Amino acid sequence: MNIKSLLLGSAAALIAVSGARAADAVVVAEPEPAEYVKICDVYGAGYFYIPGTETCLRIGGYVRYDIGVGDAGSLDGVNHVPDHMDDGTHSTYYKNTRFTLKTWTGQETELGTLKTYTETRFNYGNSSGDYLNQNASSADDWQGRNKSLSLRYAWIQLGGLRVGKDDTAFDTFIGYAGSVIQDTLVPYGGQESNVVQYYFDAGNGFSAVVSLEEGAGRVGTIDSYVPHVVGGLKYKGDWGAITGVVAYDSNYEEVAGKVRLDVKATDELSLFIMGGYGTDDNLNDNAGNAIDASGRGFYKQWGGNWAVWGGGTYKFNEKTSFNTQISYDDWKNLGIAANVAYTVVPGFTITAEVDYLNAGKFGDADFNNWTKATKKSNIGGILRFQRSF
Repeated sequence: MNIKSLLLGSAAALIAVSGARAADAVVVAEPEPAEYVKICDVYGAGYFYIPGTETCLRIGGYVRYDIGVGDAGSLDGVNHVPDHMDDGTHSTYYKNTRFTLKTWTGQETELGTLKTYTETRFNYGNSSGDYLNQNASSADDWQGRNKSLSLRYAWIQLGGLRVGKDDTAFDTFIGYAGSVIQDTLVPYGGQESNVVQYYFDAGNGFSAVVSLEEGAGRVGTIDSYVPHVVGGLKYKGDWGAITGVVAYDSNYEEVAGKVRLDVKATDELSLFIMGGYGTDDNLNDNAGNAIDASGRGFYKQWGGNWAVWGGGTYKFNEKTSFNTQISYDDWKNLGIAANVAYTVVPGFTITAEVDYLNAGKFGDADFNNWTKATKKSNIGGILRFQRSF
């Protein structure tokens, strides 16, 4: 009996101790469920929801490497740079490496879609031009160096209202020009500006824009509270589009306009033609200033009153396309550009382009130091490598 009592007592003691220890045990909380990034397909491919919000974000950009050769002033060549052995001047490549970071956001609200877009560019390389006649501040621009860091775009759009930094609607709404690298051999308008814009979508292919703009640069930036004003109308169908824009330059009280026709001739071939006309009565109001005396404002940047641009794209296959553009203005400036773009693998494209400019009246004039070196006939080219993501 004593042994049985001893065994029963030992068992009771063990149960009591185990219960006490169980009561003192630390309870480990269940882990929080992981919050995975969710795909947002409302605004297209590449968007995802920012965790904890209803905002969709897309991050992208490109890395680009350009190799340019050719005549100075008009094309991407670097001519008449000092030689390191002090035996005269030489010509060399124009080189530029660029990293561009882009962001897009989108969110649905009771007032419409809220969007943003930003694009920041980082550049390293040298600058094109002829440095025989340059002043001391720019004489070393031919040397490789870290160049501009620029906030190229940064705008907010709610419904049809857009505010921030964008290119002028004089270019964006009509579609710039051709799909060539040097599309401004004959310039077609100013670009960067702070803007307040409103876009109208009337349906059935019709749309419109009104844009109040500050402009940029010595000629373009407004010098009073009166903004530049741009308006545009567009009709777009399966066959192509027809677009018109008109701009009022408040600095010089001048008007410029462009009309563009885009035609999808076949599945492989697309064509465009664009004509521009602008007044220039007040653009020579300061003969002592080379910039103002050139007869070019922020919008009417071509020579004389009128200009025309035309060209197209032919897709040989999914990887290869041919692009060309011809441009001509009232001052007899003739620009021709053509390239072949080849997509090596998705996201990586190599483009080889040849450019020609026959400089007319503006090329012969001595408005700026750089035009002293501009030849009557100029030829050059660019080889571009670009990885987009």
